[in-house]
Amino acid sequence: MERHHPSVREEALALLRRGMTDRAVAERLNVPRGTVGWWRHEDRGKRGERVASRPSLLCPVCDNQPLDRVSYAYLLGLYLGDGYIGVYAKHKVPSLLLTMDNAWPGLQDVAEAALRAVFPHNATCRLRRKGCQNLKVYFKHLTCLFPQHGLGKKHERAIALVGWQQEIVNQHPWAFIRGLIHSDGCRITNWTEKTVSGVRKRYEYPRYFFSNVSADILRLHTDALDAVGVEWRPANQRRAVENVSVAKRASVALMEAHIGPKY
Repeated sequence: MERHHPSVREEALALLRRGMTDRAVAERLNVPRGTVGWWRHEDRGKRGERVASRPSLLCPVCDNQPLDRVSYAYLLGLYLGDGYIGVYAKHKVPSLLLTMDNAWPGLQDVAEAALRAVFPHNATCRLRRKGCQNLKVYFKHLTCLFPQHGLGKKHERAIALVGWQQEIVNQHPWAFIRGLIHSDGCRITNWTEKTVSGVRKRYEYPRYFFSNVSADILRLHTDALDAVGVEWRPANQRRAVENVSVAKRASVALMEAHIGPKY
């Protein structure tokens, strides 16, 4: 920042205290607007005035700001499945990144809408990658909203919800389940053939699966299914990834009503 004579600074502060804007003072004294803004900030601090923060800097957890709880429950499910918080030394602010498959453009739109609802004062962006899009938002307090962030892969460390997160999931379990299914879940159509009155008929029926290597995330999913009355069972397979299946007719009907196919 360019150094200015103390008399210029004092004159600027006198004008600011009289109600002139930063722009007007900067133009009158031929001083950069950013410099005038910094002088105002320092002056308020010295005088003990409360300086209001921009909405984009305030945190629902630290600053008790409003939070769209339904959208957050959905976003939490997406984060636990396909989300990542990047904290880099070259960036002053961490970023939340969601990787969404191009096969489901509707889910990309829903995920972006959830980001905008949870972070209404922060810009979101899409980064095109081969076969997918990365949805990203920057926010200083991301690790407050997602305390599950940490070093290493999610399945290699403990994943547990803190009290206020569990309260939101308890209030909006379907939004949470929907986020998990939209990230690491799927809806498939099974079929079988039976002979009825001498006629071979084909019968189709949907099933839901959720796959994740983390036992903790699997448990969060099954706990939420239990809370809404959906019966589930582990699917038999030999891979390292664990798989939870929902196949009973009544439970599938619940999933169809609240989740439905990807789109």
